Amino acid sequence: MADRPVPPQVPYRFERTHAAAEVVARWGGIEAGTETGETVAVAGRVGLSRPQGRVGFAELRDWTGSVQLFALDGTTADFAGFSKLRLGDWIGARGEVMKTRRGELSVRVSEWVLLAEARRGFGDKWRGVTNPEIRYRHREVDLWANPQARRVAQLRVLLLRRLRERLWERGFDEVETPMLHAIPGGALARPFVTHHNALDIDLYLRIAPELYLKRLVVGGLERVFEVGRVFRNEGISHQHNPEFTLLELYQAYADYRDLMVLVEELVSGLALDLLGTTEIVVDGGRIDLAPPWRRATMTELITESAGIKVDVHSPLEDLRRHLRAVGAPEPPAEWGAGKLLLELYEKTTERELSGPVFVTDWPVEVSPLARRHRDDPDLVERFEPVIAGREIGNAFSELVDPDEQRARFVDQARQRAAGDEEAMILDEDYLWALEQGLPPTAGLGLGVDRLVMLLAGVDNIREVIAFPTLRPGRDELT
Repeated sequence: MADRPVPPQVPYRFERTHAAAEVVARWGGIEAGTETGETVAVAGRVGLSRPQGRVGFAELRDWTGSVQLFALDGTTADFAGFSKLRLGDWIGARGEVMKTRRGELSVRVSEWVLLAEARRGFGDKWRGVTNPEIRYRHREVDLWANPQARRVAQLRVLLLRRLRERLWERGFDEVETPMLHAIPGGALARPFVTHHNALDIDLYLRIAPELYLKRLVVGGLERVFEVGRVFRNEGISHQHNPEFTLLELYQAYADYRDLMVLVEELVSGLALDLLGTTEIVVDGGRIDLAPPWRRATMTELITESAGIKVDVHSPLEDLRRHLRAVGAPEPPAEWGAGKLLLELYEKTTERELSGPVFVTDWPVEVSPLARRHRDDPDLVERFEPVIAGREIGNAFSELVDPDEQRARFVDQARQRAAGDEEAMILDEDYLWALEQGLPPTAGLGLGVDRLVMLLAGVDNIREVIAFPTLRPGRDELT
């Protein structure tokens, strides 16, 4: 290979005995001036380096935390080299754990080795990296330079772990379904298209795993879930990224009321796991996620928020008049009462909901995969959980009748032919599966990124996705 050879002083591995947090946990309570006689080997990046004549101090950061390194001329091997370390250099160090007379827990370095040189700037040593474009494009630097970025990343890791564990405890099995779909389905969204050369066919990056997961329920897996990426070819905002992480689950013999209980217990439990409390702070206000959450219909909430008494049975012209009154663009002429009612809810109500609240009982027109409401056939048994004006999921009692599902698909195909690029395509394989019999089932999709945003206290989805979608470009660190 023509690559530059690795300098001989850089080892192929380093035998670390303790992480920084382990050193602090075990010896943090010793008194100032104490020498423990215990030798450790630690490794990480140099956070700060402060050479002071024949004495040198450096902060060593690893993923668990930080610990001070204390070097002495005449005691520390290659003291001159240690004094020249730069912000961001990776090193391994061995030495005795002690606490200085000023009370700083330290590893008194006897020997050290350079593991990787930071050849580019690593941000300001006091303020870290502050340019948002650099932070999102060079997340590898952001994570080391900014404690908040590390906190959010660690919170996300723990959330995903505890999310799975809590579902396993409830008897759910984790499964995997295809990311390349022959037909885009499972949600109303515009797909990304790719081409498979060997088969010479267009395929679509999945917009939801819903239809495949329900086919597994037909096959006898009564409680299934998947955590994975989905892709929607739509706009980018503080709340939207073209690829994002979705939890989707299905439970046989259940309805949407059962999933309301699951969601409130799952979300409040994750808050306790990660934060130690069910209270979160959003925009300076406190919200308690402890169950039970409020249940309210879409029409009830529109009346409360906007003072407008409407429902899915309201005359179309009345709904259009209300939309004009709130400054909404003129909706397409083919929209029915269901789409108009949803537009009115989104324009007047959703962002005003503090929550947590389950927004229930949606129009059939905007819910092609949900089962009709047992009390009103123009509605479906569907809810969205909303917290601080943010919708974090979608759930419903599943439509199990293959004949009605076919009719809904046909109507979706009609809308697609009329120009609606988010409408669904008729899926014969899914209908064939439904004809084998799908028992009463409830399904949920929960946005993992938005849940992390709430628990981390951030309002931009780019803060919780390691590498968000950006316009191509280069930003150099200075």
